[in-house]
Amino acid sequence: MDNSSHVASELPLSPYYPLGVAVPGYVANDMTTLTILSYFAVGCGSILLAACFISRRVRPSLSTGELLTVMWFVLSGSIHLGMEGMSHIRSLPFPPPILTLHNHIGYVVYHSAAIGSMQTVLGQAWKEYSHSDSRYLTQDPFVITMEGITAVFWGPLCLVIAYCILADHPMRHPLQTIVSLGQIYGDVLYYLTCWFDHSVREIVYCRPENFYFWGYFILLNAFWIVIPFHLMTTSMRETSRAFDMLKVMVDGKKMA
Repeated sequence: MDNSSHVASELPLSPYYPLGVAVPGYVANDMTTLTILSYFAVGCGSILLAACFISRRVRPSLSTGELLTVMWFVLSGSIHLGMEGMSHIRSLPFPPPILTLHNHIGYVVYHSAAIGSMQTVLGQAWKEYSHSDSRYLTQDPFVITMEGITAVFWGPLCLVIAYCILADHPMRHPLQTIVSLGQIYGDVLYYLTCWFDHSVREIVYCRPENFYFWGYFILLNAFWIVIPFHLMTTSMRETSRAFDMLKVMVDGKKMA
């Protein structure tokens, strides 16, 4: 038996796929799935309500569509920074000051090396989600780097876009296009790398229960394709319309 097999055999058994996958320091959750999902729902609901309340106070004339967009970007930015960021960033080659900063704004990136043993609410939430994708518990290079990029760039920019909408700032649509495209790109790669490993390498990261595949892996991630696609196309139309109006103005001045 080689050394890697010996090390794997000494690791605690876990319920994750592929069967026998090494999850360093694995400790089973002591909260039920319903409790974890309730925490997640309450957290998201609180963020959305706060965003709605502040938006209505800052800009009462905001349309329903714009209000929903602000709420989306605040929630998305909070998830990117709070849930995704910290648990993977510690695994990236960042200097200590950067690591110290992200120790306070993220979770899955910063704690990726030890998340299998963590019993905090967010730690148990990620262990629950990892039933649909064990790569979050094994320091998978793609997941770590992609989540790190998402936390560092898209997280803060989501909050900037929310501000731009409330302030009616002209940078809103350029930033909205960039961030939405980045979210779609990351999510598509997330799906495709998993599909490639399943189809070509015959590695399965998700447990066989339909709830984990369709509920966690497909549904939860699909939001970051469907909504960003709508927002990106909206921004592209608004940008195109702005250039058309500018062209008409310039042509009018030339003729005058």
